[in-house]
Amino acid sequence: MSTLNFKHLRYFWMVAKTGSIARAAEQLHLTPQSISGQLSEFADTLGVELFRRVGRTLELTDTGRRILSHAEEIFSTGDELLEIVRDQSRTTTTTFRVGCADSVSKLIACRLVEPALGLAEPLRIVCREGRLASLLADLAVHRLDLIIADRPMPAHLSVRGFNHLLGESGMTLFGTQGLAATLSGEFPRCLHRAPLLLPGEDFAIYARLLQWLSENNLHPRIVGEFDDSAMMNAFGQSGAGLFFAPTVIAHQVCQQYNVVALGRVDSLVEQVYAITTDRRLSHPATLAISQSARRDLFVQVVS
Repeated sequence: MSTLNFKHLRYFWMVAKTGSIARAAEQLHLTPQSISGQLSEFADTLGVELFRRVGRTLELTDTGRRILSHAEEIFSTGDELLEIVRDQSRTTTTTFRVGCADSVSKLIACRLVEPALGLAEPLRIVCREGRLASLLADLAVHRLDLIIADRPMPAHLSVRGFNHLLGESGMTLFGTQGLAATLSGEFPRCLHRAPLLLPGEDFAIYARLLQWLSENNLHPRIVGEFDDSAMMNAFGQSGAGLFFAPTVIAHQVCQQYNVVALGRVDSLVEQVYAITTDRRLSHPATLAISQSARRDLFVQVVS
């Protein structure tokens, strides 16, 4: 295959979006037989399986999901181009692509990115979430303009990138009112034998948290580990266990997850970095994010 057949790609994209060949055919004003044939030809040309049939429905394969993510970006860009052509007087909107590591609190990420939406120049934010290694790969090929992470970029990676510390925060322990009522002793002794939800090993805070528990001779009952901070907080909201989150968002955590703060650990520090391909922050959006982080979000100003 020397070139990509974009007509076939659109047929695949429409089937994936609608969930069936019949519905895609209706949207495209074609017959289901025509769509089915073109889809088979596309899969044969690529040499991969795009869908698997589960009962009466079509389910994307892992390869199909990866192709779909690229197709979404391709046709989104195409739609944006058509809108600009249709309205020559429209002000061009700059796209700013942000990658957020799974290990960063979604509340913090939202607070950080929000100031970029208030710029005078129109800005369209595209947010991607994933493991830091995957996001760095996208940064290397300029699919991302900025990564928000809880650690600096690993030194051994052959990726041109620069770390910018946005701020840091101590940690606070949270739990539901019902779970808090079952605890015995003051903080932090109340953690002893209490159910605790831990962030996964991919979190920078993971090793520090275990060390702090060990140094304080605390032995909670670990009931779960999570690779995504929002999932961990959701389990905490259900009463499954206590959980830690950055102190700078304690008020929002209590409100959003209907939990109470049980105690602070200022020595247990989580850091937040911006990783870019620029040594100095120059993009208006990255500058807005950095300035707001230092001025409004984090208690301790980074020098």
